[in-house]
Amino acid sequence: MGFHTLAGTRAPVRVWTDPYGIEPQAAKQLRNIGALPWVEGVAVMPDVHFGKGATIGSVIAMRQAVSPAAVGVDIGCGMSAVRTSLTAADLPDDLAGLRSAIEAAIPVGFTQREKAVDPRRVRGLEQGGWDEFWRRFTDLDRRVAQLEVRAQRQLGTLGGGNHFIEVCLEQGGADEGRVWLMLHSGSRNIGKELAERHIGVARRLPHNADLPDRDLAVFLAGTPEMQAYRRDLWWAQEYARRNRAVMLAVFCNVVRERFPQVRYDEPISCHHNYVAEESYGGVDVLVTRKGAIRAGQGDLGIIPGSMGTGSYIVRGKGNPDAYCSASHGAGRRMSRAQAKRTFGTDDLAAQTAGVECRKDAGVVDEIPGAYKDITEVMAQQEDLVEVVAHLKQVVCVKG
Repeated sequence: MGFHTLAGTRAPVRVWTDPYGIEPQAAKQLRNIGALPWVEGVAVMPDVHFGKGATIGSVIAMRQAVSPAAVGVDIGCGMSAVRTSLTAADLPDDLAGLRSAIEAAIPVGFTQREKAVDPRRVRGLEQGGWDEFWRRFTDLDRRVAQLEVRAQRQLGTLGGGNHFIEVCLEQGGADEGRVWLMLHSGSRNIGKELAERHIGVARRLPHNADLPDRDLAVFLAGTPEMQAYRRDLWWAQEYARRNRAVMLAVFCNVVRERFPQVRYDEPISCHHNYVAEESYGGVDVLVTRKGAIRAGQGDLGIIPGSMGTGSYIVRGKGNPDAYCSASHGAGRRMSRAQAKRTFGTDDLAAQTAGVECRKDAGVVDEIPGAYKDITEVMAQQEDLVEVVAHLKQVVCVKG
C-alpha cells in the first residue's frame, strides 16, 4: 500500500492507513509529536489509535532525546510464540481442561505468585543471569524500592486488559492445523510504576514548559534525568522479556504434561512498547515504538488480532520509511467504555464461537468487535512485513 504523509507537521509523519480515517484525537496527537524540535520523523502504523501522551501505533525517531510517554507505561510489553509438533488432531474435542490447567499454572489479572519463581526449577527456561538481574533492582529509582518483593512475585504472571495466553492452529499451507502457543504480556506493575515516575519528572523540566502537550515531555541526552530513565527503562524492558520467558516455559510444561510427545521449535519474541538505539540515513536516533514491533529485514515478529480473530507470524522487510517497523496488532476501534455500552455477553459468545475462553461480562471490553479488522490492518502494511503463518486461536486465557 505504501504511506501517506500527514499535512501540517514540522517533521515528516508517514501514515500506513487512510489519514482521514484516523480519529481526531489521535491525529492531533500525531501533529503535536511532529512539531517537537527533537523529532526526526514519525511512522504511523495501520492499527493507530488515541493513547495517553503519544499515540498507540506510533514509531518516533528522536535526536538526542526521548519521551517516556512515547514508550508507554507498560514498558517492554510484547509477544512470545512457539510452534509445536502437535496438530489439531492431537487435541481433545473439549479444551476446557487445558484452559483450566493453564489458568492454574499462570496467575492472571491482579493475582501474583505466593512466592517468587525459582528459575532453576522451571523446565525449559534457558534464561541466565538471574542473580545479576535482580541485583540491579537496587540501582532503580529509589521510589520503587519497596516494590521488589511484589516484582519478584509478579514475574511469570499475565496481568489483565488485552494480555492473553492462547493455543492456536495454523491456517492454510503445508502446516495446516499445526499447534502454536502464544502469549502477550509486559512488565507488570513495576514497569508502570517506573514509567509514571519518570513521566512526572520529565513534565517538570524547564525545556518542556511550552510543549503543545505536557505528556510529550522529553529527557535530553547528557542529563542526569536521561541517564536515570534509560537505566530504569533497560531494566524494565528486560523484566518484561524475562516475564514472558518464564510464562512461555511454564505454558510449554503444561502442554507437555498432557502431550508428552510434544516438541518445540525455537521461540519467537518481540517487544512492542520499547526504545532502541538505531541509525537511519547516517543519523543516530532513539526510536520509540509504542504499539509497534521492529520489522527489520528478516526479523520475525508477531501481530495478534483479537480474542476471536487470530494472529500472524511475520517477517520484516526492513522498510526505512517506517523505521523498520510494523503494527503490534489490530488496534482498538472503540474505547473499553464504549465497548461495554455497545456489546453484551451474548455478543461476546457469538464473536468468540469455537474458542475456549471466558465469555462473561468481565471481558466484554476485549470483544473482537471493539478492535479493527486484522485482515485490513495486514493488507495496509504489505510493504512492511510478509506473512509467515496465519494462526487462529482455539483456547484464549484472559486476566
